[in-house]
Amino acid sequence: MKINFLLVGALAGLTGVLLGAFGAHGLRESLSPAMLTIYKTGVDYQMWHALALMGVALLLRYNPDEKSLIRAGWFFLLGIVFFSGSLYILACFNMKWLGMVTPVGGVFFIGGWILLALFSLKDKSIVSGYNEINESD
Repeated sequence: MKINFLLVGALAGLTGVLLGAFGAHGLRESLSPAMLTIYKTGVDYQMWHALALMGVALLLRYNPDEKSLIRAGWFFLLGIVFFSGSLYILACFNMKWLGMVTPVGGVFFIGGWILLALFSLKDKSIVSGYNEINESD
């Protein structure tokens, strides 16, 4: 299944800004400080991983069939859904059982970063000065 990770990352960033504004202005009076902190953690992780999705999209432009990048993008997306999504619902609806779902999203985030790191080890063209070193040999 083809997916436009740049679009998905941009939409995740957009919704992250909207959810952050809603949390700061709309939920301040109705949630406890502890629940607001949980909500904000969801927003923070969504925003960071929206940027990661856009980075994956840019790398895929030059490596369109690279499976580790495609998987990393999916892992980041699933991390946002499970990690951030569960924190939003937990904070707003006090569904404590969702706390068990949050680590699943964390595992997806970790997996995405591992896949991105593995790609960087495989793709020698992203090493600073790689071309200059090889051309001088």
